Amino acid sequence: MHRTIRHWARLALALLCVASCAIHAQVYPAAAWQKAPTPEAAGWSAAKLKAADDYARANLKTDAWMLVHKGVVVYESGSASKPSDVASVRKSVLDILAGIYADREAFPMDKTLAQLGIDDKEPLTETEKQATVRQLMQARSGVYHPAGHETAAMKAARPARGSRKPGEFFYYNNWDFNALGTIFRQTTGKTVFESLRDDLAGPLQMQDFNFDRDVRFSREDASVHPAYVMRLSVRDMARVGLLMSRGGRWNDRQIVSRAWVDESTQLHSSTGPGSGYGYLWWVGLSERYASRVKFPGKVFLAAGNLGQFILVDPVRDIVVAHKVDFELDPSRDVTSAQFVELLARVLEAAP
Repeated sequence: MHRTIRHWARLALALLCVASCAIHAQVYPAAAWQKAPTPEAAGWSAAKLKAADDYARANLKTDAWMLVHKGVVVYESGSASKPSDVASVRKSVLDILAGIYADREAFPMDKTLAQLGIDDKEPLTETEKQATVRQLMQARSGVYHPAGHETAAMKAARPARGSRKPGEFFYYNNWDFNALGTIFRQTTGKTVFESLRDDLAGPLQMQDFNFDRDVRFSREDASVHPAYVMRLSVRDMARVGLLMSRGGRWNDRQIVSRAWVDESTQLHSSTGPGSGYGYLWWVGLSERYASRVKFPGKVFLAAGNLGQFILVDPVRDIVVAHKVDFELDPSRDVTSAQFVELLARVLEAAP
């Protein structure tokens, strides 16, 4: 009798464990994304999402955007499968790749430029060479050498050489970002693109990324450090966002440590109303982004010129990916303010 009771107790406990695991299991895309049959099935308002999409189509130059909640596509609009230049979203991708190798102690965050032998066409001063890799990740190097792939606004805002010491001041600095690509290759033995292919696109099963087509170095006379230009589709950008939303985990594999994700998306510099900067990711302040959109907790963003965005709300496990195909038409643009307006309308539809 006691043996029978123990048997049924063990069976009940096993069934309870199975049920609990099923409840807490997280959904990840495989070769393709899982899609909610309707927004309502995922708890969202279809009418409000359509209104947000109508706003984008009527007022913005959005080419595609995607809303993912708990690993499931709730809404998709435009050419979500078409890769195009993601502009400065490339920097947030590099942050993940750097984290993978920092976790292996192969990416030296606290070595200086002097220790790594990093210089440029116009030689760096001894003070500039004391900048650490960590300070480059924070855009606080104090190295204001001309850089490749700078916009006119970045050039105009660049401080004078020697005006700041390393670590003293935040300036969104393409020299820092491009030099990080050189440092990554030098310390890991892989280019940013080889790592993107092997360490991210492969494990995340990116659907549209093609190594032979979607990467290129942009070299300019201004600097020896090239920009690492990459093309991704909206649905592959959303995979990057989901990885970050899940603390660096993908299915049963920790791609990059949660500690790295947390450190990367921690505020290291306040940059203006409602936003700051971590390691190559923009960070919302006081549970808001751009002082407009309220979140239940931490929020962070990858952002690129002319309308490339990956918004991550890890508390609710929400990702919004957005892009503009400026390769198709260089005059196309969605500003940060316009994206925030679209985002506010999308999140009005949330459960």
